[in-house]
Formats: sequence, structure tokens, C-alpha cells
Amino acid sequence: MNPRGGPPVNAAAPVRILLCDDHAVVRGGLRALLTSAPGIDVVGEAGSGEEALALAERLGPGGLDVVLMDLQLGPGMDGTEATRRLVALPDGPRVLVLTTYDTDTDITRAIEAGAIGYLLKAEPPDELFTAVHAAAAGRTVLSPPVAGRVMARLREPRTSLTPRERDILGQLSRGLGNREIARVLFISEATVKTHLGRIYAKLGVETRAGAVAVAKEQRLLP
Repeated sequence: MNPRGGPPVNAAAPVRILLCDDHAVVRGGLRALLTSAPGIDVVGEAGSGEEALALAERLGPGGLDVVLMDLQLGPGMDGTEATRRLVALPDGPRVLVLTTYDTDTDITRAIEAGAIGYLLKAEPPDELFTAVHAAAAGRTVLSPPVAGRVMARLREPRTSLTPRERDILGQLSRGLGNREIARVLFISEATVKTHLGRIYAKLGVETRAGAVAVAKEQRLLP
């Protein structure tokens, strides 16, 4: 059966993939590499998230199995947002991230956006071929370093914030300043500053932007 639903698929049919990377040389190398592997058919290339989305829509529901997605795509839609939109398409493709970036934030954002796998470009060709077929079959694929980081994060105790700290963090994520937060929550500006100091310490950050980024990563926002 088709792992995404719909009519049965021919087991011998090649995996139809789309390459999305903003570097033409990288796409050319990937195309040459992947077309040399049995059971893989590169049906298109995209230099931006917008291009990838347009090509996937042109191919129609079920017309594409896997998108090999870089995260950094230059101006415009980044790889995470492109992933989110691609997997939301009717009978849309699986998205397998292929990138050089392995920070906790990048990994978390990509997985939350719906990526079925996260592969580093340093992986050997055979691992890439295996990952493409696994992704097409609906199996999660993670490079060993990425899997290690994911497991480490899962083992970390969740940051404990008080209800008031969560309230302030929520207002912070809206871009409000201390005075505005104080007015919305009916507390003094000094109290806001005190709570912010505690929030920064608990999250291990020093800036408002850093607090919001970590809060999103750890799903602490209301």
C-alpha cells in the first residue's frame, strides 16, 4: 500500500525526488550522485523554497515522493517554512532535510515543521541513498550526530517556569517592552524586570530574543 494513503504503489517504481538547494553546484552534484543510484529518479530542482513549492504543486497530489531540502536558502522562504508548506499539500511529499547545520534550534524547527528526516551533508553516499528510500516509505531518518542531540534534549529536564514567568514570556514573544508588559499584566515595571532576570537565568540566556528563541524550542510559550 501507499504509506501516505491512496491506491497501492508499484514496489519497483523509483522514488521521485526534488532537490532544493540554493547552490547550483550542490544541486548538480546531488543530481549526478542520486541518478547513479538504482531506484531513485530526480524529477526536478529548485533554488528556493518558493520554487520547490511551485514545482510540487505543478506535479500535483502524489506526484512527488521526497523533497531533499536544505535549510538555508538565501532571501525569501527558508527551508523550514518550505518544509511546513510542502507537507501540508494534499498527499504532499515527504521532506528529508539535507544540511550542514546541526544546532538544536535548526533540528527542532525542522522536525516541528514536519520533516521526516534530518541528514547532514557529511554522510556517505550510501547513507543518503538509504535515507531517501526510508523517507519515501515513511520511516524517520536521522544522522547519528543529530539522533544523539535529539536524545540528549529529550533526557534534559524541562525548564520550570512559574505561571507569572510564563505570562511575561508570552508577552515578550509578542514584542512588548517592559512598560507595556507591566501595563498588560497589571504589575510594576520593576516586577517585570525581576521576573525577566529569573527567566533569563532559568533559560540560560542573556537577551530577550534569546529567551524567546529558547522558549519556542522548549515549547514553553502559552
